[in-house]
Amino acid sequence: MARILILDDDAGFRAGLAEALGDLGHEAVPAATVAQALAHLAAQDELALAFVDLRLPDEDGLSFLRRAGELAPQLPCVVLTAHASGANTIEAMRLGAFDHLTKPLGRQDLQEVVRRALAQRAALAQTPATALPPDATAHELVGSSEAMRRVLKRIGQAAASDVTVLVLGETGTGKELVARALHRHSERRDGPFVAINCAAVPAELLESELFGHVKGAFTGATQDRLGCFRQADGGTLFLDEIGDMTLAMQAKMLRVLQQREVTPVGAHHSHSVDVRVVAATHRPLHEMVAQGRFRSDLWYRLNVLSIELPPLRERLADVVLLAEHFLRASGSGKRLSPAAARALLGHRWPGNVRELRNAIERAVALTSGPVIEPAALGLEAAAAAAGGPSLDIDWDGPLEPALATVERMMLQRALAAAGGNRAEAARRLGLHRQQLYRKLQAHGLD
Repeated sequence: MARILILDDDAGFRAGLAEALGDLGHEAVPAATVAQALAHLAAQDELALAFVDLRLPDEDGLSFLRRAGELAPQLPCVVLTAHASGANTIEAMRLGAFDHLTKPLGRQDLQEVVRRALAQRAALAQTPATALPPDATAHELVGSSEAMRRVLKRIGQAAASDVTVLVLGETGTGKELVARALHRHSERRDGPFVAINCAAVPAELLESELFGHVKGAFTGATQDRLGCFRQADGGTLFLDEIGDMTLAMQAKMLRVLQQREVTPVGAHHSHSVDVRVVAATHRPLHEMVAQGRFRSDLWYRLNVLSIELPPLRERLADVVLLAEHFLRASGSGKRLSPAAARALLGHRWPGNVRELRNAIERAVALTSGPVIEPAALGLEAAAAAAGGPSLDIDWDGPLEPALATVERMMLQRALAAAGGNRAEAARRLGLHRQQLYRKLQAHGLD
C-alpha cells in the first residue's frame, strides 16, 4: 500500500480519485491547496506519489512542483488538468513532473500511471530546474493530439538537462520550433539562440560558417569571423539538416562536440565554447550509418536524447487547431467555413505544418470577406469537400459540441482508413488503444 497525495480543489474529484486509488489498494491523502499539500511534505508523511492539479485557489500546481523538488526530490508528481496547453505541459515536465495527463482519467490509465510512477520512483530527477515564467511567445507548438502531447513532454524532459538533442521528422513538421522551445525553457534561455541550415550552405563554406575564420584564410576573407559555435557561446546552437554534411565535415563536427572547442579556418589556436547543440534532420540517419554515409560515432554523439515529430497526417486532430492559430496570427479576423475545415481534414499534407501555414496565408490573401471557403485554400481535397462527411458546426457557438462533432468524424475516418482495425486507427490518431475504445463508446461507434 502506498500513501498518495491528491492536490485538487474539486472535492468531488478528490473523492472519486481517492475511491479509485483505494480500489487499487492505496491510501489517499487529500489536499485542496498548495499550502495543505506542502504541510504534508514538511511533516514527512511518507508519500509515495502525488497527483497535482494546475489550477488551485492559492497558488498554481507548478508552484507545488517547484517546492516539492526542494522538500521531496524523489516524490513522483503526476499533473492532472482539464486545461492542458503546450506551455504548461513543457513547463511541468521540465520541473520534474513524472507525467502530464488530462482529466478525466480512466481506471486502467490510473492503474498504469500509478504502477509506472511507483516502479520508477528511484529514477526521478534529483534537482529540478528553476521555473521559467510563462512566455507569450511560447505557444508556437500547437496541438492537443496525443502524439503532440508526447512531443511536448519530451521537450520538457530535455529542457531540464544540458544534453545534446536530435530532432527527427519530415520536412515542415516544426523541428526548429522544437529547438527554440528547448532553448526557451532551459537554463540557457538568457543566452543566444543561433540556427543554421547545413543543407543551405555550400560544403566548402560550411566549416567557416560553423567554426569561423581569420582574415586572409582564403580569398574573400577580408576580416575575422566568429562562426556559429562562438556566436552561440553560452546558449543553444541549432544545426538543421545535419544529415546533409559531408563525411569530412562530420569528422570535424565530432571533434568539436567531444573537445568543446573550435579552431577557425586559417587559425593556429582553438577557442573553448559552451554550447548546447540541438541537431535535426529529415533523413534516416540509422540507415545512412549502415550505408557508410554518416559516421556512427557522430550519430551516437548526437543521439543522446531524441525527439521525433509526427507528420501532420498522423495528428489530424491538430489540423483545425493549427489553422485557427495561423488565422489568429494573421490578424485578419477571418474564419474557416465548415467546408473549408472539411477540406483541411481531407488533405494529406505532404508538406506538413509548413504547407498548412502557407495554405492559410494564401486563403487570407485571396478572401475578401470574413469567411474562408475551400477554393481559397488551393488544396486538391477542396474540390471533393462538398461530398465529404458533413461538419454541422456552429462556428460561433459553444466549443464543446463543435469539438465533439470533429472528433466523431475523425474517428469514423480513421476507422475507415484502417479497414476497421482499431489498433491501426489508434496509431493514425495518435491515441492509445484504451483511449480510442473510450472515445468510440462515448460516440456510440463501438
